[in-house]
Amino acid sequence: MRLLHLSSRYWPGYGGGESYIQEVSERLVAEGHQLTVATSDAAQTELFWNPHKSRLPQLQAEQAGVRILRFPLRHLPLAPLSYSVWRYIVFWFLASRPGVPLPWLMRLCRYTPWVPELWRWVETTPEKFDAIGAMSVLYEPFVAAAQQLAARLHVPFLIYPLTHLGASRIPGQDPVARYYTMRHQIELVRRADRVITMTPTEAQFYEDRGVPRERLCVAGAGVNPAQVLGGNAERFRTRHAVHGPLVTFLSAMLYDKGAIPLVEAVRQLWQQGQAVELVMAGTVLDPFRRYLAQLPSAERERIRLLGTISEDDKRDLLAASDIVAMPSRTDSFGIIYLEAWLYRKPVIGAKAWGITDVIEDGQDGLLVPFGDVPALAQAIRTLLENPELRMTLGARGEAKVLSTYTWDVVYARLRKVYSSLEPPQRRMLSPLNPP
Repeated sequence: MRLLHLSSRYWPGYGGGESYIQEVSERLVAEGHQLTVATSDAAQTELFWNPHKSRLPQLQAEQAGVRILRFPLRHLPLAPLSYSVWRYIVFWFLASRPGVPLPWLMRLCRYTPWVPELWRWVETTPEKFDAIGAMSVLYEPFVAAAQQLAARLHVPFLIYPLTHLGASRIPGQDPVARYYTMRHQIELVRRADRVITMTPTEAQFYEDRGVPRERLCVAGAGVNPAQVLGGNAERFRTRHAVHGPLVTFLSAMLYDKGAIPLVEAVRQLWQQGQAVELVMAGTVLDPFRRYLAQLPSAERERIRLLGTISEDDKRDLLAASDIVAMPSRTDSFGIIYLEAWLYRKPVIGAKAWGITDVIEDGQDGLLVPFGDVPALAQAIRTLLENPELRMTLGARGEAKVLSTYTWDVVYARLRKVYSSLEPPQRRMLSPLNPP
């Protein structure tokens, strides 16, 4: 088949969604399909709202047989402030009012982020595709563009929503979740011929909102053990002068990812005299830098802030870690837990929708209420003081990954979805966002 994937970012962009769609795309190509990825030119996610962040210079490229088309991000006047204001108007005001027509919402959302050349391509390209997929409802202009082109070509449309349902008792009611569960976003998912979810919770969320069960596939996320394993713990500890028990955070450094609660929990342990070291690796965003600047210099200097690291360094860091903690409320799955488990490391996550499908509390990791610093500190202390528990949780996690979450296992589920699209059997839907 000739396939098209739309994603807000793609290789060499780094992140869970980026690596996921890259893996799927490259495996489809390896099986003989032709695949194009349409994406933005953002080297950093922050370019979506901040015109001063970096871009990828090459607008057309090929990686592992995947053809990549990058479309430039544009910005409204007074960006980045205008992005926040526009997003607030759409997401927190208009989208909550049933009287606002869905096509209006989709028109307004084209500016967050704004990729006008992509829309022109979608509306005019003479290229033909047999099926079109899209990744992540958070940046729904890319999903809406995929749905519009699929409707224009009368071919199947599939979506990986990557829905973050937050940490409230009711899925979707968390303030963070509202950016993923607006009326127009849910309607885009309803219009998909196939909906590929990360967890049973995410699938149930959409079934409860009218997506027929037969269109839903719970695929999960995957890792390639051969690519993850091979780290050298001693090399990392020597290079970074790490001598004590090590807690690791590997993700974008945001409050909603649990970065700030984790620092606060480790600070509590330091104040209680606990010997523990903290390494944080991933994209360092401006709000987190401002938070760190307010800490006492003696504590700030104890935090090893690595920023984005290479895959080799990441492997060494995982091997050197005693605990991997990402107590996030804004993940649809959490691939870092799988990577940690392959090294038999215990993990700590938050009691958030989706994460509770991945981590079984007390069996292969520990779960704490999101933002509960004392509970997080106690979970770290419990693991530090019980090496046998750390070993048990890590070993059970490893067994779960090898049986359920390797890419070979996950792709077998996805392959069935793509195979079901040939020959195309499509409901004749008009574009949600007509030109």
